[in-house]
Parts: sequence; structure tokens; C-alpha cells
Amino acid sequence: MGIPQRKEREKDRRRQQIMIAARRVILEKGYSCATMEDIAREAELSAGTLYLYFKNKEELYASLSIRILQYLMLRLEHVSKEANTSSEERLESLKNALLDVYDFDAPILINMFNLQSSETLHHISFELLTEIKDLARNILNKIVRILEESMKEDALSDYHPIALADILWGTFSGVVLREEVKKVINGSEDFVRKNFELAFDIFIRGLQAAQN
Repeated sequence: MGIPQRKEREKDRRRQQIMIAARRVILEKGYSCATMEDIAREAELSAGTLYLYFKNKEELYASLSIRILQYLMLRLEHVSKEANTSSEERLESLKNALLDVYDFDAPILINMFNLQSSETLHHISFELLTEIKDLARNILNKIVRILEESMKEDALSDYHPIALADILWGTFSGVVLREEVKKVINGSEDFVRKNFELAFDIFIRGLQAAQN
């Protein structure tokens, strides 16, 4: 391995070190209270070193969203490729794919939804924003195609599939964020799975009823 390759590997390793530390700080302090100095201490690096890899806290935490989005993309690709499945089975797989992402890394998923509903995305690099947008667009397209398959089989009413995908994604993010608020305020149990399963069932049954 040549010197340029070793330097690139070291750069990637250091980025991962910083991102792992950032995730730990999120779990301990939450996004709003965390600082770059907190993350530097957790990573056992100087604050100045962090700024060599991420221009600000917003860009660092937004970078954590990439892994979540990539995971969801893989799950949806698997759903799309399932052969010989009924519409009911396909929609059940879609629901489970979304819930699997929550189980995969709930704190980072919550952070991602919070970032996307704030001004944070205005403070990250064009390259990172483009990567996030491209992944989000591909995810939406996957959901659209899954819904379209059920429409072709006359299992769902023929509404605009992009609008339906947006509504479904909004419902998922809304349930996740609402349950997080309830946990913080009331110390309640985690009802994300239970409440999203209910919301998804209402969403699908509504489309089926409109079809009839």
C-alpha cells in the first residue's frame, strides 16, 4: 500500500472515530446540548482536529444520517426484489422495513428527523446535502414503486403514488418524533412500533376502502 492510500485510510479511520464519538455524545447529552468540544473529548482529539474533518456540528451530525439512509435503501431494495409475494405481504414488508430502521439505530434516526425539520441543512456542505438528497430521493422512489405494484394489482386505490409515499414517510417520522417527546416529558415506554403499526394499518385500510 502506497503513502496516498495509507493517508486516505487514516483519514477514513479518523472520520469514523469522530462519528462514533458524536453518536455517544448524542446519547448522553442530546443534539442541542452537545458541543464540538464534548465530541473532541469523547474522541480523545483536539477540537481543532474535528474541524479538519467536519466544518461544524451540523455537518458532523448530518453525516450520521448517511448510514441510516443507506440501511433503509438496502431494506427497501430487498422488499422490491421479493418474488411471488402478494400485495398484502409486500405492504407488510414495507412497514417492517421502516420499523427495522428504527430498531437499527433509533437515536440517529430521531436526530436525522430533527435535522430535516430544522435550519440545520442550510449549514452543511453542498456535497453532503447532495448525498443526503440523492439517498432520500431514491428511498422515496423505492416506496413509490412498492405502492405502485399494489395499485397495479387493484389492492389499493389509484391515488398519486408520490403523494402517498410522502404521506407515509411523514407519518413514520411524526410517530417517531412524537414518541420521543412523550418519553422525554413523561418517561413513558417506547410505543413507536405499536403506534406506527396502527398508523400504517389505518393508512392502508383507508386506501383499500377508497378502492372499494
